[in-house]
Amino acid sequence: MKVTNIHEAKTQLSRLVDEAAHGKEVIIGKAGKPMVRLVPVEEPQPRKLGCWKGKVRIADDFDELPPEIMAAFRGEKT
Repeated sequence: MKVTNIHEAKTQLSRLVDEAAHGKEVIIGKAGKPMVRLVPVEEPQPRKLGCWKGKVRIADDFDELPPEIMAAFRGEKT
């Protein structure tokens, strides 16, 4: 594993970014000690629509607020 020091990384950043983008491991260190790894950004995978279909059920009375909860919102004691 080759460690590139911070000073060299600042002057050669474009080259190091290209190397990382092409799969080469780029480690940047300070005083010879590895500190960070430069890696390419992974493209997000497109989301699949409908993956929860058939797995979730919403009750028929989902939108109905129970009277005791409505009373609590109004500050009434039940």
